[in-house]
Order: sequence, then structure tokens, then C-alpha cells
Amino acid sequence: MKYFKKLFIAMLAIMAASSCKKLDLTPTNKFTNLDFWTTSVNVNNALNNNYSLMYNSNLYFFNDDMSDNAYSNNDPIASGSFNASTAKFLGDWTYYYSGINSCNLFLANVDQNKTLGTATIAGMKGEMRFIRAWHYFNLMKWWGDVPLITTVISPDQAKVIARSPRTTVLNFITSELEACAAILPSKDQYPASSNGRITNGAALALEARVLLYEGNRMADVVTICQKLMNNPATYGNYALASDYGGLFSNATLNKTNTETMLALQYVSGTTGRTWSDDFDFAPISTGARVNSLAPTQELVNDYIMTNGKPITDPTSGYNENNPYVNRDPRLTATIVYDQYKFPNPDGSTQIIYIKPGSDPNRPPLNEYAAGNEAVSASGYYWKKYFDPNHLPGFVSGLNLQLIRWAEVLLDYAEAQNSLGQMNADVWSKTIMLLRQRAGFTDPNALSYPGNADMTNIIRRERRVELAMEGIRTEDIRRYKLSEVVLNGYAHGAKFSDPTVDNGYIRVQLRKFDPAKNYLWPIPASELNLDKNLTQNPGY
Repeated sequence: MKYFKKLFIAMLAIMAASSCKKLDLTPTNKFTNLDFWTTSVNVNNALNNNYSLMYNSNLYFFNDDMSDNAYSNNDPIASGSFNASTAKFLGDWTYYYSGINSCNLFLANVDQNKTLGTATIAGMKGEMRFIRAWHYFNLMKWWGDVPLITTVISPDQAKVIARSPRTTVLNFITSELEACAAILPSKDQYPASSNGRITNGAALALEARVLLYEGNRMADVVTICQKLMNNPATYGNYALASDYGGLFSNATLNKTNTETMLALQYVSGTTGRTWSDDFDFAPISTGARVNSLAPTQELVNDYIMTNGKPITDPTSGYNENNPYVNRDPRLTATIVYDQYKFPNPDGSTQIIYIKPGSDPNRPPLNEYAAGNEAVSASGYYWKKYFDPNHLPGFVSGLNLQLIRWAEVLLDYAEAQNSLGQMNADVWSKTIMLLRQRAGFTDPNALSYPGNADMTNIIRRERRVELAMEGIRTEDIRRYKLSEVVLNGYAHGAKFSDPTVDNGYIRVQLRKFDPAKNYLWPIPASELNLDKNLTQNPGY
């Protein structure tokens, strides 16, 4: 693998630069492999580095553009215009394996440290094993069979390693997460200064996600979720945060709440770790640069009415000419639509005029224009994760939610329903709570719907609750819906020719081949380096 070769060369260069006249003498003015791990500051820095390598904002946000939730003009995957040489595949493959190698290095060397204490080192190992399992889960869900590397290997070994069967990788992931759950403390057992560290609750929640994606392990998902729900003293006292929108945009609630189980940690300011993707997500008139990720009409359509009925129900009260009234409050917390009242950083609001000709004062500055790639191609923008305290360039220190309690509730509801065990009690502990938190008050929306199509209700709930959190692409793949929702046009708002698709903007023609596209191609350059690697079918 290319990464391991580069790493080996870099290590040789460091060793050469650190050498002195007697080759086996440890230099006193810099660290070497002989003493790096004996220094506790270095160990902690290595731990923090592996946390930073776990995921990033680009992977987080742009996962959705490969689904029916969003469109990006920079992504060839949704349009079907890709092959084994497409840069994203090599980029993601290298990213995950570099993270795995860093974890393997840590696990292979940390026991050299004799000052941190065995309990501290055991906890650190648990955190690294979780991060390594996280990387393998991402590799497995995109590529299926992948090389399973659990020790530090040489560049020569990397050139001959073969893919391990998917079942072997899956078993490794789940066994590692179970071990992590036994080793790590709960969030309530960490001191406040360690907020954001991986916990036993996060390990179980990730295992629930992994097994949910399998489809045939629903009984295990139920068992794991019940562990989390029924044992707060052991796995942490979790509950939904009070404000859905604030969980993503309020600096205080975003950082300190009862819902977050694992988040990408960022720090506000000019010197800490930040992200600035919203510079290309927010409405242009709020100071954003261009639009690189736009919500679709298909996502907007899945937000139900406040009476609990989908907009396709003729008795729902939905008005296509006034489409954003009396909708699921999470729509307004997630998506900016025409004539949206947008909160400015100074506490004032402005009206976002998107539909051409709708702005009475500045008609040339509407937020949508056919063929203008600088503005949203769909006529929608993102509100979720807008940071009202952002620095210039939309630089933000808000945390990005990787796993939260809402997902555990959704996992539990889906698993129980798939087993034929959905009932009013399960509903009241899951979907009802999510809707109450969102702001629903109508009893028809909160009451258990009985003989309704629970599969679609739960899937719709999951889609809108977790929109823009990188989950939807994975969901439609495991539902085997990609071949349905990713063949044909993705649409935008009703700003277009009324004789074509009833006036809804045709944003992008998508193509998905179910014979091969449920797996990604192994990067062509990796196949050239390692002749023992094999390609996925169809590529």
C-alpha cells in the first residue's frame, strides 16, 4: 500500500537526521524511537493525533451528496461518472489506512511508557482500538472485503497483503468494540476536562450501528440498545438535548449536552482546530462564498406535516403553493428555503429570497439562478450547523456529531420493528420522544399510529432527524434503495418550467448500477502496487 511505503521512507529520514557518531547512542537533544514512547507528553500527543485522524468535516458533510439528500457539483459518484481511478476512492482508502497504521503504531509501542500507569495506558489502548474499529467499519461498508492489518507492517509486506473476507473484518470490528465497552469508562466517569473522550457507551452505540447495517442481526441491536437504555450507571446517563437546532448551532449546548455520544471536537478561535465548510453551504447573502452542497427537494418532501401526516396524504393540509407552512419543525432547523427568516450574528434577522424575482429590493441578488454554479442548484441551502458566532470565512469551532442518543433510539425502533415487536411502548420511548423534542404538539403526530406502514415511518424519521450527518448514503445502501432513489433526476424547488417535472428544478441526473455500485472499486493505484489485491465485481 502506498501509504506504508511513504511512512517507512519518512521514518528512515527521521532516523538518519537523528543519528550521531556512535549509531547505537541515543541522542540527547531530540526524540528517537528509543525514547519517544517513554515520555508521557509524547504519548498524549500521539493519542490526540489519532483522535484528529479519526474523521474530518469534509468526509462528514460530503457523505450526503452521494445520497438523495444533497447535491454537489464536485462529486462524480452520484452521477455514476466514476471508475477505479477516481481520486476520492484513493483518498478515502489512504485516509482510513493511515489512521489504522497510526493506531497500530500506538498499540505496539505505548507499553514502553512506565510513568502513566497501567490503568491509564489500558484506557488509551481501548480508545485506539475503537478508532481502529471505526476506520475498518468505514472501509468495510464501502469496499466489502479489505486487508485486515492489526500490527505494524513494512512496505514490503504492504505490497503483498490480500483482502480479508468481509465476515472476518466484521467479526474483528464487533469483537474490538465489545472489548472497548468492557475497558473504557462511561461519560459520567470521565472528569469534565476529558469531555469528548471515547466512552463505553460510544463503543456500544457504534456496535449497534455496525450490526444494524448488517440487516440480519436485529436481535443483537435490540440487546445492545437495551443495555444503553437500561443501564445509565454503567454506560452513561444519556437523553435527548432540549433543543434540536441548538444541538448543532448553539455554542454552549453543542459542547455540553446529554445527547452527544461521540463528536469531532473543535475549538473556537484562530489557533484551535476549526472547520469552515459552511462558507460554501450557507445562503450567499449571509456572506457565504459559493454553494458546494445543496439540499434536494426529495429531502424536503420527507418532512411531514405537524399533524403527523406525510405531504402525499390528501388530508394532510399540505399546500404546494405554500409548501413550508405547518411542517416538521426540523425542516426549518435544517434547511433554508425561499423567504426564510435567517438569524444574523448580531441578533437581527434577514429574509432569504431564493425564488427568482421574489426579492422586492434587490432582484438581481436572488439565491437561485438557472445555470449559475455559484449559487444553490436546488434553490435550498443548509441551516443546520450554521454558527452564529463564526469568524470571518465562516470559521467555526462547533463540534460535529458522530454518534448521538437520537441514533440509538432510532436503531432500537428500527430493530424492534424489523422483528415484528414494534408497539406503543417502543414508540413512546423512541419516535414520540424525538418528535416531542423537535416541537410537535399535535396528538396525531405523537400517538402510536398502530397499523400504519411503520417501516417507512421509521425510515423517514431517521432521514430527517439525521440529515446532514453523513448517515443517509449508508442507509439507502443497506435498504437496497440506492438503485431506486439514485436513478433519475435529483430535484430542487418549484422554480422551473411547469411542464417539466411539475416545475421542480432538475438538478442532476443520477445513475446507480445495482450490479456493482453497492461496493466501491478498489483504487487502481493500489492494485498496481499490490498484486495480491483483487478488484470488486464490475470494475
